Amino acid sequence: MRLGLNSVLFGGHDMAAAFKYTKAAGYDGIEVSAIDGMSEHLVLDRWRDCVGQVKRLAGEYGLALLAMEQPSQDPETMETAMQAAVEAGIPIINCGPGGKSDDASLQRAIDSLGRLALRAEHHGVTLCVKAHVGAAVHDTPTTLRLLEAIDSPAFGLDMDPSHIHRSGENPVEAVAKVISRIKHVHIRDCKGRQHGPGKPEDQANGRGDIDLLGYVRVLHESGYTGPLDLEIIGAKDYPLAECCVIAAEARGHMQACLQACGAR
Repeated sequence: MRLGLNSVLFGGHDMAAAFKYTKAAGYDGIEVSAIDGMSEHLVLDRWRDCVGQVKRLAGEYGLALLAMEQPSQDPETMETAMQAAVEAGIPIINCGPGGKSDDASLQRAIDSLGRLALRAEHHGVTLCVKAHVGAAVHDTPTTLRLLEAIDSPAFGLDMDPSHIHRSGENPVEAVAKVISRIKHVHIRDCKGRQHGPGKPEDQANGRGDIDLLGYVRVLHESGYTGPLDLEIIGAKDYPLAECCVIAAEARGHMQACLQACGAR
C-alpha cells in the first residue's frame, strides 16, 4: 500500500504548500483535490494551467500522483476531470454517490455512475465511488447493490471506514465483504457516529473510535496494494502549522498500522 494525503487538508493554502508539506510528513504520494469550495488546487475551469503545476510539483517533491477527488457526477464536469487526469497522469478519480438514502436515488446513482464508468474506460482511468452517510449509497448493502450493477473494469470502490462507521457498521467486518472491488481507500478516524466526521484534528488517525489497525490488517491480508489516502475535511481556515501537525500525526499512525500487520 502506498500512503497518500488528499490535498484538501491544505485547502486554505496553495497547491505548492500542499505538495511540500505532504512530502515533509513522509507520504509516498498525494491525492489532488478538485473540490470546489474546499480548495483552489486542481481547478477544472483552468485545468490545463493547473495540470502543469501538478506535474512540476510531483516531480520536484518526488510524490506519486495517486488520485484526484472530484465529487460531481455532472457529465461535462467529469469529462473535464478525466481529461485533466489523463494529462497529469492521475490514474483514479474519486467521486461521491449523491442522492438520498432511498431506492429511487440509488437507481439514479447506478445509472449515472454506469455512464461515467464507460467514459472512464474510454479515457483509460478508473472511476471510484464511496458510500457516504445520507446519500444513495450509504452502507455495505447499498454498496453491494451498486457494485453488482456496474461491472466495468474502469469502475471500483473507494472504501472509507469513517462513513461505514457512521452508518452504524463495523468497518473491519464491512471491508472484507467488498475487498474484491476496492481500488482506492480514503482513510480517517471519527469520534462517535454523528452525521459529520467531526473537527479536522479529531479525524486524524488514532484520535477516534475506529479500529483502523484492524481495518488495515484486513486490507493487507486480502492483498490490497493500492492507495491509502488520508482525507481530512473542514480545515480550510486552519493555519498551515495545524494542517501539518494533522498530516504528520495521521501518517505516523498509518505507518505504524502497516508495520504492525507486516505490510512494511
